[in-house]
Amino acid sequence: QVQLVESGGGLVQPGGSLRLSCAASGSIFSIYAMGWYRQAPGKQRELVAVIISGGLTNYADSVKGRFTISRDNAKNTVWLQMNSLKPEDTAVYYCNADLTDLNHRKYPYWGQGTQVTVSS
Repeated sequence: QVQLVESGGGLVQPGGSLRLSCAASGSIFSIYAMGWYRQAPGKQRELVAVIISGGLTNYADSVKGRFTISRDNAKNTVWLQMNSLKPEDTAVYYCNADLTDLNHRKYPYWGQGTQVTVSS
């Protein structure tokens, strides 16, 4: 009953920018946290950025100062603004949301993934 739909990936040159979006829909009581993970070829999936409902954010060291995560709690939507992109940012980016129910239990959901390729 819950799905996360991602968009915004694509091909960009080094130094360029992309903006990813992820919208959650379905039977949602509340979303505690939303974040972005990425998985490069041959590598483990890693956390890129996370944002809590109150606005607290955290970023991977590799993207600090270049990426910005934001969300609209009313629309259950999260964005990832990616600036100064580097080839090593190339990966499939996955949206994640921790939903809470009436008993304040958390349930993780994942988006389908969107490809980001940084290459000249």
